[in-house]
This record gives sequence, C-alpha cells and structure tokens, in this order.
Amino acid sequence: MSQFTITVNVKLFAAYQEAYGVSELILEFPYGTTVSAVCDRLIAEHPELNQWRDITRFGINLIFVEPDSLLQDGDEVVLIPPVSGG
Repeated sequence: MSQFTITVNVKLFAAYQEAYGVSELILEFPYGTTVSAVCDRLIAEHPELNQWRDITRFGINLIFVEPDSLLQDGDEVVLIPPVSGG
C-alpha cells in the first residue's frame, strides 16, 4: 500500500449485501476519498443499487456521518439502505 491510498473495510447490509453476496468488502481508495465515493463505486459495479443512492445512510466506525466525510486508513464503513419491516 502506498502513502497515497487507504484501505477500508466496507460492511454491507440489505440490498448491498444481496448484490455482492458477501457481508463485507476490503477496498482501496485514494487518500482524501469521501464516504459517499464508496457508495458511488459499489453502484458503478452493481448499477441495480442506484435506486438506493439518495436514501442510503453512511457510518464510519459505528458513527453516522455526512456523505462528504473523509475516510481514514483502516476505517470501517457501513452503508445502510432503508430496510423494510416484515
């Protein structure tokens, strides 16, 4: 890993987990990446997730954050789409 990239652990829930078939991903991003850019990357890889873009909440290290929050190396990122009750 270079000094220009960070590695984050992305926890997937609901629609995101269904799209990827796993509960977490380890991803590298450029230094200075925002948490919303993680969402953008997942949607680029799985366009069917686009319907959740504007209503997904973001968490970093178990704290809800704004979409423009910057990531640090080693952060745990959570993307939480709305979950319907059963």
